Formats: sequence, C-alpha cells, structure tokens
Amino acid sequence: MNVHFIAIGGSAMHNLAMALHNKGYQVTGSDDEIFEPSKSRLESKGLLPETFGWFPEKITAQLDAVVLGMHAKADNPELLKAQELGLKIYSYPEFLYEQSKNKTRVVIGGSHGKTTITSMILHVMHYHDRDVDYMVGAQLDGFDVMVKLTEDNDFIVLEGDEYLSSPIDRRPKFHLYKPNIALLSGIAWDHINVFPIYENYEEQFKIFVDSIVNGGSITYNEEDDAVKRVVEASVNPIRKLPYHTPEYTVEDGETLLETPEGPLPIEVFGKHNLNNLAGAKWICQHMGIDEDDFYEAISTFKGASKRLEKIAEGQNSVAYKDFAHSPSKVQATTNAVKAQYENRTLVACLELHTYSSLNAEFLKEYKGALDAADVAVVFYSPHALEIKKLETVTEAQIASAFQRDDLIIYTNPDAFKDFIFSQNFENKSLLLMSSGNYGGLDFDEVKTLIE
Repeated sequence: MNVHFIAIGGSAMHNLAMALHNKGYQVTGSDDEIFEPSKSRLESKGLLPETFGWFPEKITAQLDAVVLGMHAKADNPELLKAQELGLKIYSYPEFLYEQSKNKTRVVIGGSHGKTTITSMILHVMHYHDRDVDYMVGAQLDGFDVMVKLTEDNDFIVLEGDEYLSSPIDRRPKFHLYKPNIALLSGIAWDHINVFPIYENYEEQFKIFVDSIVNGGSITYNEEDDAVKRVVEASVNPIRKLPYHTPEYTVEDGETLLETPEGPLPIEVFGKHNLNNLAGAKWICQHMGIDEDDFYEAISTFKGASKRLEKIAEGQNSVAYKDFAHSPSKVQATTNAVKAQYENRTLVACLELHTYSSLNAEFLKEYKGALDAADVAVVFYSPHALEIKKLETVTEAQIASAFQRDDLIIYTNPDAFKDFIFSQNFENKSLLLMSSGNYGGLDFDEVKTLIE
C-alpha cells in the first residue's frame, strides 16, 4: 500500500508514518519544517523528505491513501492536488480507525489523565508479554515507537484526544474511533480556541460516549461530576462501570497503594495518579489481566514522559517537570507534589503558554490552582501573545485570576531564570509546569541546583 503524509513531521503523524513503514507499507511525506526528535526518527527509517516544502508532483494516482496532518492548511498545494485527483484523503484518526476496524478498540478519553492511563495499560501489557497495537501521546520506557499497527493483534489501545482531526475535518479525533471498550477520566474545559463555551466542549464527550458500539462498555471516573452526568445521561445500550480513587497512604515520600494483599509501594504518586491507576486497572481486567498481575506490573511503572517527571533529586530536595498547563492539571499536580513531600517548601512555577491559558477570559479558571504551593510563580511571554495574535494579558489580570496576594509573576525569561538560580533548595521541592520551556530555560542546568 502506498501512503503519502502531508505534514509528516508532527508528533502523531511521524509516529504513524513509522508504524506503517514497520508494517511494510510504502511511505512518503512532505512538510515545510521538521524539528527534533521527529527529524532524526524519520531519518533513521529513511522517511525524512529530501527537501522541505510542499510538492504537488509527489501526489499521483498511484497513491492508495493520503494522510492529512493538522499542521497543513486547507489550501495546501499537495492537498489541492489530491482532491483534484479524487484520492482517498484521511485524517490521522480516520486512518487509525481504518487500520483497526476489525480489532477490539480500547479508547481512553478525558481532558486530563488519558496519556498516563494509556501508558499504564501499555506498561502492564508489555510487562506480561501481551502484544497489542496502540497509539499513545508520550514516549514510554521499553517502547520504540508511539504507534504500533499489526495485522494479527486482537486489541488496539488508543489515546482519545478531543482536539480536531484535520484542517478539513473539524470533528474531534475521539469521535472517529468507535470504541468497543472506552474510559472517561475527566472533563475540564480546554481548547477554547475551538470550543469557546464550556457547554460546547462538554457536548464532545457526550458524542464520544454515544459513539461506543452497541454492547460495548464505558469505564468512568465517578468522582468527576461532569463525567458522571454525561455517562449516566447517555441512552447508548452499553455497560457503565464507575471507578474511584483507591485507598493509599504516603510515608516518608513513598506512596503505598492498599491492595487485597496489603500495602504495595508504587513509583507514581498524587491523588490524580492513583485515580488514573484505578481506571487503568479496570481496563486491563477487560483485556484479560487479573488483579494480582495488574498490581505486580503497575508497581514498576515510573510514569509517562513529561508527566510529573522527576528530573533531579538531592538528599532533601527534588525537582519535577510536568506537561500540566490546564487549570485542573495544574491543581492536581501541585497538590500531588505537596502531599508527597509535605514537610518541604514547594516552589511551583507555571508557564502560561497555550491559547487557552493566555486568554484573558479563560484565566479565571485558574483560581486556586496554585494554592498548595508555598511559593507560587507564573511566567508568561508577551511575545507569545503577539505570535498567537491574542489580546494583551496584564500582570494585574493574572494576579486577580489566581487570587494569591503573594503570587510572583515574570514576563522576562532572564529574570525568571535568575529567580530559579537564586533559590536555596535545601529542604525544598521544585515543580516546573509547562508545555513550553520558559523562554529557553535549560533543564539540565536546573538539575545542578538540586543534585
């Protein structure tokens, strides 16, 4: 099968391209820019375009399919040529469904936790040598690729993202997978550039629940009011299976999960991650892993890349970085680190970096998000606002949104770096939360402050 990728350099797109290459497909692609690690990973498979740019001549009648990435625009020259030739054009999630329509599709959805839950499930399967197909949004220990597709595996585990499918398909990705087994972890307003009001955002999750195939199941977090409301209101003829945070304790910086066999030390921590673990356990049981085997495997799970990732540890200090940026994720992560090291001073630093977080109207959603921190810092770049063509956000608006009189706010990367490097981290925890890098902060340099 000959498949061409328009915008092959994206995180999801290049992983799908490599999965098809590994499956024996003939794969080509184009992009106007490709960054690391996509660039070297594509190059290692011989899939890196020789020249960056868009080349309509690459689009021929010999192609069996074209996969269109979100980075491309609706007037992309290669897309226009594919439409002119009447070729089959897929979005990324459409193509994944096409590859998995004869498999049992396990889809993990939710505003937060979906990458971690998907990663936990795959870790358990890998630990017990159960081979499954998958698509996950983070690099995992022991896994070479983030997408795996085979002809033979019965199950495919998909991280169900609610963002749009492609420039010409405005449906959320997770509407296209038609799960047999689904999980919903939480609903907290996000992506306001696409879903400008909360009700519109929640509606996407109702559609997701209704897309589960007849006789399928939804495992859902009953502690999330919105999730509970959406799932229980659905008239889809499916099984509805609630889960909740299990009992656990924290002793001397170690989290112990209560199990039928007694307390089990685990590597991940925080109420939100224990809640994620409970959801993962039920999905694994649906996939044939019994409870004892799940506990044995999950005790060795260290977390998904960029999700509450320990970057340095000293005798009485520690530093974490986390991909958290939405209000619910920021609050859960801050609470988790403080609870894990309750006798240490927590310095929590949040970069406002996304469209939603830099929106003046959305900012009020951050009320209380950093309350668990002893020292709370917010960094944002006025330049990022210019690039995203957003209205100016003032320091006064940020201070008002978080409702902390002692909130420290930086807009200059050098000033923020000076603050970090002026700290004495004796008996402190440092938490860096961002989907960016604070205007160029070197995390390897930060490690030297802790270790």
